[in-house]
Amino acid sequence: MAYELNGRVSHGGCVGEDKPEKKRFAEHSVLMRVCKPRQEICRGRKIRKDRIEAMEEILQGQGDPEETKTAMGAKEGAAEGTAISGAQEAAAGETAVSGAQEGTAGEAAASGTQEGAAGETAASGTEGAEAEEAAEAVVAGVHNYSDEDVYVMPEDPWVLKKLEWFKDQKLGLMMHWGPYSQLGIVESWALSDRDADWSREGIDWEVTGEEFKKEYFALNKTFNPLRFEPEKWADLAKEAGMRYLLFTTKHHDGFCMWDTQYSDYKITAPDCPFHTHKYADICAHLFESFRKRGIGIAAYFSKADWHVDSYWKDDTKRGKFKSRGPSYRPEENPEEWERFVTFTQNQIRELATGYGRLEAMWFDAGWVCPQNGQDIRLAEVIEEVRKVQPGMLCADRTVGGPYENYVTPEQCVPEKPMTIPWESCITLGTSFSFKYEDVYKSPREVICLLADIVVKGGNLAINVGPQPDGRIPAGAVASLKGMGEWLAEYGEAIYGTRICAPYKKDGIGFTQKDGKVYAIQTFLSETEPVEDEVWIPYAGEFREVTALGDDKVQSFAGEEGGCRVILERREHDKAPIARVFCLK
Repeated sequence: MAYELNGRVSHGGCVGEDKPEKKRFAEHSVLMRVCKPRQEICRGRKIRKDRIEAMEEILQGQGDPEETKTAMGAKEGAAEGTAISGAQEAAAGETAVSGAQEGTAGEAAASGTQEGAAGETAASGTEGAEAEEAAEAVVAGVHNYSDEDVYVMPEDPWVLKKLEWFKDQKLGLMMHWGPYSQLGIVESWALSDRDADWSREGIDWEVTGEEFKKEYFALNKTFNPLRFEPEKWADLAKEAGMRYLLFTTKHHDGFCMWDTQYSDYKITAPDCPFHTHKYADICAHLFESFRKRGIGIAAYFSKADWHVDSYWKDDTKRGKFKSRGPSYRPEENPEEWERFVTFTQNQIRELATGYGRLEAMWFDAGWVCPQNGQDIRLAEVIEEVRKVQPGMLCADRTVGGPYENYVTPEQCVPEKPMTIPWESCITLGTSFSFKYEDVYKSPREVICLLADIVVKGGNLAINVGPQPDGRIPAGAVASLKGMGEWLAEYGEAIYGTRICAPYKKDGIGFTQKDGKVYAIQTFLSETEPVEDEVWIPYAGEFREVTALGDDKVQSFAGEEGGCRVILERREHDKAPIARVFCLK
């Protein structure tokens, strides 16, 4: 199954897992947003007003975060939710950048139940077929996202400060990179037999499933990205207007892009030809290059590891048939599970204490969670890490609770604004990993997408898959530079802003900061008509209207429900990507 954003099909990064019998995603996770196939887009709901007021009250009075801990502990934020005020258009066409998307995403029932996927049948040689209930946290490689109504406001004031930083950034560069780039197929997922129906569609050579797994796991022996230059990557990100990097330190396949001391399946291992290169510890050099340019660092880390034998092994009743979760039930083999927990916690500590400042750790593989019987005791290690890195954000995707500090819609944009911290991770091309002859979104498409996300209160993590030789694909470079050109001129309407009613109406999106309101008029196609008269449906108070960039306001007049602006006449060979007006 494929998913489509802006008219392009893409497979994403995570899939749900079988659940032990009678274990379902309860509490926070039952109210999970669902990224539906093609015809549907993600739809958010409203955060409880009292939670937001409590957060704002604390932030406004906050000096030294340590002094507010008592006040924070008194804020429970458990009142009933209220609707976000102001009109909001729900047209999916405003979310899609090239081609309309239909419908809205389905919602999981709030009763605490979810209809899961059917359990898998055990491999031959086991006693009978074992069916396990599965609440789908992810479908065909695409993660859902937790419902706004069950968001848990952090109590740590340092985390709250970092969340404000996060909401200021608006644009991050996400990168999926590893040995799988050599094949140009989806990252990791083809290793899972349960996901073979969709994940192995790119495997067009004659090979059995078991042979393929051996070939895939051996890709480390030929991964030699000699043209990797972290300084050039960082320069490009800076030019593109990126404010933070979200990099895959380890995907589900278990290959580590840093010099971990807890696994031999890594970029610096002797059997990887790149291990002698001066940039062999890719994470170390990449993170430092981006930091030097003022770009924040978020470390993607998969909680699942399909290479380590404490998670996947053949000597169980499932045999060689592999799904997303462990090859055994953790409650039936607690010693083996504890071995995996120790391994995973050690790697998290290693990244968070040995690779400089991290703004966030972004945990994928949402099926690895206590509600699913796979408890790695993430809270335990995160609290330990925060003693070294105060306020480091934790995005425990789809799991909910106090360690999902922001939610992460994947390959989609919520239909309506959300007042909790959130980030849509969306591919620049059609795949998270590198794909040969991929087609990339144009600067117009990405800027229109970014504007749609920002006016709804979110961030965009735009994903690029580097080539196996270590370069960024030329098509991606062109798109990123085009984004940067627009942001250099109009970025003040994007960075550091917050949502502003009516959010998006009559083709105009709104943001605000420093007592100013920005009205962003996007043009989805270069053939759209560009009128000198613009209706801005903003009913708030203002005294002046100016235009950013080359446009000049000739006159403006307030009318019922908004403002009519007349621009000085200009000739346009094609429609601009967007026009921005400042009301103050």
